[in-house]
Amino acid sequence: MMASSTSSSIEHTMLAASEQLQVPSSITKFKIGLCQLSVTSEKNQNLACAHNSIKAAVKCGASLVVLPEMWNCPYSNDYFAKFAEDFENEDASPTFSMLSEAACSHGITIVGGSVPESSDGQLYNTSCVFGPDGKLKAKHRKIHLFDIEIPGDITFKESDFFAAGDKPTIVDTGAPIICYPGDFNISTGELLWEVMKRARAADNQLFVASCSPSRDSSGSYAIWGHSTLVGPSGEIIATSGHEETVVVAEIDYSKIELQR
Repeated sequence: MMASSTSSSIEHTMLAASEQLQVPSSITKFKIGLCQLSVTSEKNQNLACAHNSIKAAVKCGASLVVLPEMWNCPYSNDYFAKFAEDFENEDASPTFSMLSEAACSHGITIVGGSVPESSDGQLYNTSCVFGPDGKLKAKHRKIHLFDIEIPGDITFKESDFFAAGDKPTIVDTGAPIICYPGDFNISTGELLWEVMKRARAADNQLFVASCSPSRDSSGSYAIWGHSTLVGPSGEIIATSGHEETVVVAEIDYSKIELQR
């Protein structure tokens, strides 16, 4: 299962948790893929890049794939409305269709990062989870929007452009993991990205997977990168630098039982 553990001080989106943290007895190990994508100002190019990265993760054995926050669209006010899609109209939503098709064709679960969603005249920072049958398992609208002002460094207010979601989202995928598609900037990334993920893993004694766009993405927002998988004692299992890459690592449920 995926879980959301957001607060107003955190700039990630996300998703779901099962109400009970029970490790499935039928599966002890599987691989997770974190697709750190380079986001451009061309949506079709971003979709193709994500599709290729998903295939690369599957080729390495991943059965759960996580994408970054705002991966089909530069993290920039100039692009949110232009790139937004109405997920209720699947025929007019190429992002939704690609993720659904990829999950079904590869028989995997995809945590689809987040993309701008248009609904009833509002924009939302929205994440979708697709099951191995390609069907939508959950849709989560980011509740705690990222507003920051550091004099001489960065000023950015998501709330100027996005409406906030109003409820947490629960989706049971059978995997006791907290997934954080994120888009931290250089300042907050260096300060918080790793320590927050390690803290949440140790707090909850489970795995934490965080996935970011790469630093060379389009727009003026400088991205931290460093997509990371953390184990239940807070140890880093696998991580990336800031470049475009795919991180594939193994999750072993026995480590959760041992830690607890």
